[in-house]
Amino acid sequence: MWWLEVDGDLEFQFPVGTYSLFFRLQLGRVTKRLGRRVCNSDHVHGWDIKPAQFQLTTSNDERAISRCYLDNVGTWIHHHVGDFVVEDPTIMTKIRFSLTQIDCTHTKGGLCVDSVLVCPISLGKVLRSSDSLIVTK
Repeated sequence: MWWLEVDGDLEFQFPVGTYSLFFRLQLGRVTKRLGRRVCNSDHVHGWDIKPAQFQLTTSNDERAISRCYLDNVGTWIHHHVGDFVVEDPTIMTKIRFSLTQIDCTHTKGGLCVDSVLVCPISLGKVLRSSDSLIVTK
């Protein structure tokens, strides 16, 4: 593919607190062989040439932008996009999020996007620390 754009929005009444937003990603397709999960990385390419961009915005004007090269072949990771604060639980909070890599100078392939996760920051810290234990090139 030449262009990747994954975006969404969510409107919800969150309890008071600080929350983290993550994309769950993997490079390579998981298949089963002889009852074991195996990652096929044959079609993974292009993610090390230009970084992917992650964005988060909320209805109370909080914003986060990060860029990174994707190199997690065969391993599911939770990419932390950003954190946001909810101060009034009676008001609906709207969240917009995106993952893009729109540089059209090269093709890319083999990315699996599983989900977007919104969780309290305490759980987010656990996810970030467990993903940092993963060795990547």
